[in-house]
Amino acid sequence: MTTTCEKTPYFNSSFTSLSSSFITNFNFPANFQLPTSNFGAKSASTLKLTCSIPHNSGNHIKVESCGRRRLLLLSAAVPFLIHMQEYSKDFYVKAEELETYKNQTIRDEVRKVLSKGKAAGVLRLVFHDAGTFESNDNTGGMNGSISYELERPENNGLKKSLKILEKAKNQLDVRESVSWADLIAVAGAEAVSICGGPVIPVRLGRLDSLTPDPEGRLPEESLDAPRLKQCFKRIGFSTQELVALSGAHTIGSKGFGSPTVFDNSYYKILLEKPWESAAGMTSMVGLPTDRALVEDDECLRWITEYANDQSVFFEDFKNAYIKLVNCGARWKAS
Repeated sequence: MTTTCEKTPYFNSSFTSLSSSFITNFNFPANFQLPTSNFGAKSASTLKLTCSIPHNSGNHIKVESCGRRRLLLLSAAVPFLIHMQEYSKDFYVKAEELETYKNQTIRDEVRKVLSKGKAAGVLRLVFHDAGTFESNDNTGGMNGSISYELERPENNGLKKSLKILEKAKNQLDVRESVSWADLIAVAGAEAVSICGGPVIPVRLGRLDSLTPDPEGRLPEESLDAPRLKQCFKRIGFSTQELVALSGAHTIGSKGFGSPTVFDNSYYKILLEKPWESAAGMTSMVGLPTDRALVEDDECLRWITEYANDQSVFFEDFKNAYIKLVNCGARWKAS
């Protein structure tokens, strides 16, 4: 086996020659893995130690063709490189800890202003902010632009939800500014959680848009299943993800079970098709788009699966939500 080695945590050497070129043996730990690297700015000064390891050599590595000066450079550089590697690991650990702390701080402030009765409106805020994403030109998406779009007919009623989150934002901004995009994404996850749904991790660092997104990008409530699937395909979502995200209607006033409990009642009631009954309020259950899903064979497959297994729904909803709130996001430089 021939290996190129460039740094070693420690070694013992016994010189057999003191010329500018020599052969020497280095004793490495049994499980030591040899990485590869180049030292120096120019290829001519690149330090490469060619190591030949015979099958029966144990832990001894024979190193040929290396000048003493370069060997000294190697031995001096090794401790520094090891230190930098450990420093890098420590840096990323601390960065992750800081991210977790910031995330929890936002969630704590959101919970102070968010109740189960307000959860559906806050979750709808997420969908209407992220739903403007266009994958063809990577515009729109989760960018906080909803704050400029509240007067649009499709966003009717969302002003109250944004006002609720504004209280949390004012408290958070005193300590460290948080973008609307981050706050809305985290608040939507908390809305699901406080109603009994899955815990959803949310990455932070989104930047807010300074202008509204183009109009006419949200799916209309009158769409049939084929056109609804086409709308979701346009923003990069599969039929399965469409059906999973539609389960958000399980909370709120759409008529799918308890308005404050996040579960798989939405799918169970879709299979029952209560709107086909002439009995009073049952005809008011759901939106036309909800009813359209159950008439589509591809959608029906996922509706049935989620109706039969809530844990599968929770997992798929969580993954689709994470994808949704990352759509079109512009991130702070790390």
